Amino acid sequence: MIVGRLIGWIFLIAALAVLARDALASIDAGSLSLIAAGELWFSLHQTSLQVAEPAIARHIPVIGPWLWHPVISTLLTWPALFVLGAPGLLLAWAFRTRRRKTGMFKP
Repeated sequence: MIVGRLIGWIFLIAALAVLARDALASIDAGSLSLIAAGELWFSLHQTSLQVAEPAIARHIPVIGPWLWHPVISTLLTWPALFVLGAPGLLLAWAFRTRRRKTGMFKP
């Protein structure tokens, strides 16, 4: 439970960092400027982005080539804020701490 929550919080912190970057870029540009997930990945580590497509196509049997082109390539065009924030929110919510339910007849 704690690992899922921790991963969710890491995604949310990364989304907040991207939000701050987007806010500063928007102020400089004078209009709304959101960085795409693929552009962010390229600026952070260009080599891993270039290696990812052949690695997925080669090492994931049957669905590897299909997984990259319609699915992952589409996600890479979306704003990084949403690509990081949505799974972060889902993970943080799914693995949240819950109260223990008491028995039916206990106060």
